[in-house]
Amino acid sequence: MTVRLPALFALAAALPLAACAATPEALKPFPAAAEGYQRHVIDLPAQPNEADHKVELIAGKTLEVDCNRQRLGGQWQEKTVEGWGYGYYELEKVGPAVSTLMACPDGSRKQAFVPVGGEPMLVRYNSKLPLVIYAPADVEVRYRIWSAAQDSNPAPQQ
Repeated sequence: MTVRLPALFALAAALPLAACAATPEALKPFPAAAEGYQRHVIDLPAQPNEADHKVELIAGKTLEVDCNRQRLGGQWQEKTVEGWGYGYYELEKVGPAVSTLMACPDGSRKQAFVPVGGEPMLVRYNSKLPLVIYAPADVEVRYRIWSAAQDSNPAPQQ
């Protein structure tokens, strides 16, 4: 059987497009959410140079807080879909809120988003696959896009 080169290139170019949208077909390789967890799926728009971008995953809860800094405990894990090699992210065991213990003025209590603390979870920007996150059902997942500057600066030598 002879395969013409242009046909082979067309087939190779079409394969990533099948996973661009988070359709049920694109999510088929990913596991269902475990009991007590929710699956979040982010479709990223195509960028001219995706290597210049990162996605920060932010998980947390809206809680009643005072004037102190608040953070939730929790641990992000990167996992791989067996047999496919696709990556996904899981947030396990979001702990209770911790805060500084300074005195606050009366009336300083309010509702606010309290994020999971620790190092930011920065992941590769890839618009060809859905970004799949599993988190406890009572946790909100947010994200933001980080972009590198066009220019780089030389490091001084010493």
